[in-house]
Formats: sequence, structure tokens, C-alpha cells
Amino acid sequence: MTSPFEANTGLPEEVREAIAPLERVRIDKIDRRQFLKVTGVVGGGLMLCFTGVRASATGGVLRPNGFLRIDGDGITLYAKNPEIGQGVKTSLPMIVAEELDAAWEDVEVVQAPIDEATYGRQAAGGSTSIPMNWNPLRQAGATARAMLVGAAAVRLGVPPAELSTRDSQVIHAHSGSRLAYTELAAAAADMPVPPADSLALKTPDQYRLLGTRITGVDNEALVRGEALFGIDRSLPGMKFAVYQKCPAQRGRVKSFNSKEIKNLPGVLDVFSLEGNDNPMELMPGVAIVADSTWAAIAAKRRLKVDWDESEAARDSWSDARAQAERIRKQAGATRIVEMGDVDKALAAGSTRLDAFYSYRFASHAQLEPQNCTAWYRNGAIEMWAPTQTPGRGIGNVANTLGIAPDRITVHQARCGGGFGRRLYNDFMCEAAAIAARVDGPVKLQWTREDDMSYDYFRAGGFHQLEGSVDGEGRVSGWRDHFITFADGDRAVSGGSIRASEFPAGLIGNLRIEQTALDWRTRCGAWRAPGSNVFAFVIQSFIHELAVAAGRDHLEVLLEILGESRWLEPGNAWALHTGRAAGVVKLAAEKAGWGRTMPAGRGLGLAFHFSHAGHIAEVADVSVDADRKIRVNRVTVAADVGPIVNLSGAENQLQGSVIDGLSTMLDLSVTFENGRVQQSNFDSYPILRMPDKPEIDVHYVQSDWPPTGLGEPALPPLAPAVCNAIYAACGHRIRSMPISEEGFSIG
Repeated sequence: MTSPFEANTGLPEEVREAIAPLERVRIDKIDRRQFLKVTGVVGGGLMLCFTGVRASATGGVLRPNGFLRIDGDGITLYAKNPEIGQGVKTSLPMIVAEELDAAWEDVEVVQAPIDEATYGRQAAGGSTSIPMNWNPLRQAGATARAMLVGAAAVRLGVPPAELSTRDSQVIHAHSGSRLAYTELAAAAADMPVPPADSLALKTPDQYRLLGTRITGVDNEALVRGEALFGIDRSLPGMKFAVYQKCPAQRGRVKSFNSKEIKNLPGVLDVFSLEGNDNPMELMPGVAIVADSTWAAIAAKRRLKVDWDESEAARDSWSDARAQAERIRKQAGATRIVEMGDVDKALAAGSTRLDAFYSYRFASHAQLEPQNCTAWYRNGAIEMWAPTQTPGRGIGNVANTLGIAPDRITVHQARCGGGFGRRLYNDFMCEAAAIAARVDGPVKLQWTREDDMSYDYFRAGGFHQLEGSVDGEGRVSGWRDHFITFADGDRAVSGGSIRASEFPAGLIGNLRIEQTALDWRTRCGAWRAPGSNVFAFVIQSFIHELAVAAGRDHLEVLLEILGESRWLEPGNAWALHTGRAAGVVKLAAEKAGWGRTMPAGRGLGLAFHFSHAGHIAEVADVSVDADRKIRVNRVTVAADVGPIVNLSGAENQLQGSVIDGLSTMLDLSVTFENGRVQQSNFDSYPILRMPDKPEIDVHYVQSDWPPTGLGEPALPPLAPAVCNAIYAACGHRIRSMPISEEGFSIG
């Protein structure tokens, strides 16, 4: 079966936007000597490689650099995509192992080299790793299994149909013979490669590995503190660098105190870089190279730069807010979608509401600050980078240095969080430009303050909403004037609303309009782009309409979803109302929706469709007289198809809830004169462990192909909590973070 996700068919705009930085840059295949070094091939064996679903044999060893290799020493599976904490270094090999019928304890998982000519796109973003690789990896395992069975049939002199596989063995039940994959590997390499359409892939009822709890393959190494992350990289003779850019993005260096910095302890060099006129790659700044990270950072604190800010950003959140207030009730500059007669429906409604919602900018705030180690030699560069998009990074570095992509080698490092920030490779470009001026390897290290100041921020925004309910209490009209930001003619990343945004297609009279305010500071994909803020607005306003109609929120939401159907037939990335209703009902049931709550305590419901995931959440929240809240419990119901790794899936859903709660409570980034007003976690207070709620996770194990889980559970959290706050105390929250309205955790 061909997965409907493989060709990106029907990808919603926010997913296409999120994975745009994953654009493939071709990398030439490594030569035989490099292959032997990377894979450690010794003697005969079976090695499979698939770009798409193809495999071929060469001299007894199937195409090098592939997804699996079996020889006399064991079974090696290659994890192709970057590991950023989402668990794909475990879950992707699990898919291969399931179809291979390998015992997990027999498997060694190795991070694959960066070779997109062999592996296809190697990137992490848009919750696409599982859906995009599901069928190719299943076929990789099934192909190897078929070849092993063929080799066993020849050795035993029996038809392949009499053989079965289990736990890394081919079994002939009639004779009791068992042959280990490792002893069949060399013979299997000489078997013909079966065509993909001849493979019998497992059905869900046959899974023995998928859907179970498998601990992360790096967990023991993480506990031991082994050097897995980019920040851990150490090379002989390595130097250390920091890079100072203008506090207002796009400013240029006029002069700096070069002599003073060069005379500081440990400083080896200091120089300015002009940038390459692409703020996504290399912005102008001053580099300091030292003999230790501490010496470089200490010198940076003494750096005094005279900046040319004639072309720099002058963005102001307070000005943007004032502009939005002035224009919110005007018609939007662009009409995104219109269905039915909105003005008539609003005028005829028995109840009509209008509300102004806002949300501030936010930082990715991943725990590992940006870093990259680079070694420039003889017109070529080797890099160790914690990036979500290594292939794209090669193209970025090629542009920065003016060299061919085949002169760039990138090694994958585990990322200490990403959430979309490491889709962008400016830190790689900075490291490359500095390394080109340094003799020997150099590690560029950002500080937390750098991360906060030079992020690709989640865009803020404003929504003027109008809605109506008819005489029977049904939602009859909907208008959303979305006020966003644009750099030139194009809305900033995460700042566009799509024509199919919920509840488009579900309410007969609906209009979505958009107006963009000028903005120069970089914005980018932030966990569940677009959905992460739109859900707060949309699902809160649906609750407002339900309250105005005097009806139960659950009843109204199910009524809006209507009969079970695809909103866009044939598009597997579109919303399916039956799947949506299924998770809404499941979350409500598991949370005890409708039960009587004590005074000052309420339940709030929200649903959102994001990144092909149907997720509903119910929050149980207490509020005291001082507007201190306690999120007691969050119940999550998810339909993302069959679960690959139950342990990893639970981790993703629980992490999304915590990340969403942390952000909605008191996290915001504001700007004045182009400068970020928050600099570290003292002014950007991340949720602390004692304030974490209980999180109850449930899955609908549907038969649809699996989709990603890194993002879709975050969007419903904020509206579920805000709706629960209203149920608990009667206050309607329309600003995020909620600290703007005097609420705090406590």
C-alpha cells in the first residue's frame, strides 16, 4: 500500500511552511573507502538501501549506506533523521525491525551519515518523520526478510512458503530447523531483490514490536553523560568562538574596540564579518576566537560595537498593539475565504458576540543553545552540527562560503531540543564563516542571551472575531479579521491563516480576512506553526458562543463537526470529522465531562486538527480569589493512526501539554526599537516541575497510516485551560500569555 503522505499530497499550508527549510540539497554519494569507514563492512553480508522503495545488489552486498545491514556479527539499523528529543532514532528503526521480524535486543541502532542521495530527505520538522518514512522503512525490512527466507529455502531445500520468521530467525516448523539471520546474511546478499509490489507487509494484528514500550536507544548514554550533543563536541587543538550581532536585527558593524579585545586573556583573534545579505544565513557581526569558551564569552562582555542601524529592525510590540486596536473592526486587507452570507447571518442571529484576542511573540527556548563545530581545510569544510535540517544546512553553508556542496561534510549531532528553531541554520553559517578565518577546528558557542535575542520567533497576532447563534442555539455566522505581520509583501513564517482553518467548511456562513503590519525581525516555525495560536483563539471563541447559546460546549462542538466525512476527500492531510468527533468524545468520557465540580474548579474542552493529528483535550483547573490557578489534570485523546512506540508517543503528548502550559502561562517576547526585551529565563520563566499537572493519555488505534506526534497535542492545551478557567471563575481570557490578565500558576 502506498502511503498518502509520501508525496506530500495535500499538505496543509502550515506543514508546508514548517518543512520548507527541509528542502533537499543533493549530496554526492560517499565513495567506497568512506563507506567502509562509516559502516565498518568486513566480509560478506546483507545491506539494504532504499531511496523511495528500491534496492539493488552489488557484489554480494546490497547498496551501501542503507537502512539495515546484517552480517555474521549482528543486525545494524540506521536511523536516518536527526534526533531532537522526539524519539525518531528509536521509532524509525522500530518500523524496519517489525517488518524484518528481528528481536529488538538483537538490533544495534546507528545514526546514519548525511547522504540525501541515498536516504532521501534527512530532516526533522512538521511532524513528518513517521508519515513520510512509514512505507519505505516497512518495505526495507520486508525486503530483507524475503531475501533471508529465500536463502534459508535454498539451504534447507524447502519451498519458501513452508518457512516463517520470528526473533531474528527463519523457522521451518515441520523439521524444527531454525536459522539465525546472521548465519544467512552472506547467502541472502546473493538472492534477487524482490520487487516492492511482491512484498506482503504486516497487518496491525500481526505487530509484535510496534505499539509496545521501547526505551530510547540513547537513554543509557544520556544517563552516563556521554558526548552525544553538538555542545559536547571536542577535537584536538580546537579553538572556541562567539559571535556578536546587532541587538536590532540587520544592523551592521561600523567599528569596535578591536585592540582592547585582542589584549584580553585567552583571546586569539577578533574580526568582523560583513554577512551575506541573507538574514537567514549570515548576519553582520564581530567574531571573537579564544582558547576556551569562558575566555571567549568573557571577552564578548567587554566588546563595544558602534552599529549602523540605518537598515535595522525598529519593531515595537506596543506600537503593533496600538495599530491592531485601531484597525480591528475594519475590513481586512485580504479576504482568505468566504462561505455563505456572513453579514446576513450575523445580523439575523438571536445572539451576536464580538471579541478581540491577542497573543505575543514567543521564543523556542530549547535547552541547548546554538552551537556548531567546524574545520575548514583546503577549500573544504567539515562540520558537527545539532541541526534539524542537515541537507538544507549544506546549501546554506555553500551560499555563505561560495563553495560547492560536495566540499561540505556534515555530521549529525543529537539536538538538545529544537521545536522548529533548528530548522534554520544561521549558526552553521556563522561557524563556517569563522572557521574559514581560523587555522584548525573551532567551536562556535551561543549564550542563552544570544538564543533569546536572535531567535526565529513565534509570531504574535490579533484576531477580531464576530459570531452569532440562531434561535435554536446553533452557530450560524463567523467572521475572523486576523491581524498579523509581514516583512515586505509576504507574511512572516507562522503568520498566515489558511482558507481551510477550523471551522472553515463546518459553519455555513464564514469569512476569514487578514491584514499584515510591517515587521522586520525574523520569525519562524514554532512547535505546531499557526495551530499553536489559532487553536487558542478559535476553540475559545467556540466556547464563548456555546455559553452565549446556553448550551453544553461538548454538544456544540460535536454539532459543528457534523456527520463523519473528510473535509477534503482524498487528502489524507485534511480533517476527518468522524475522527475528530471520536477523540472529542473519548477525552470527554475519560475526563468525566458533565460531572459537578467544586466551587472555584472547572473543566474546559478543546479540539484542534494539526499536522494530520486529531487531538482533543480536557483540562481540570482550580482558580482562587487571587487569580492563582492550578492545572490539576489534563486528559488527552489522540488519533494519529497506529502508534509506533508507545513510550515515545506518551512522551510526546505529555511534553506537548507541558510545553503548551508553560508558554500560555507567562512566556512572551516583546520588542522596542527592534530589540528583544527578554534576555534569559529570569524574564522568560519556564514552568517548574512542581507545577506540572497530571496528564492522562488515550489513543484511538485507527487503521489510517500513522502521522506525527511532536506537534499536534500542543495547540488544544491553551484553549482547554482557558475554557476551564471560565468554568471555574467566570473570567474570559482573550490574551496569551494569561499573565497579561493577572493570572499566574500557584
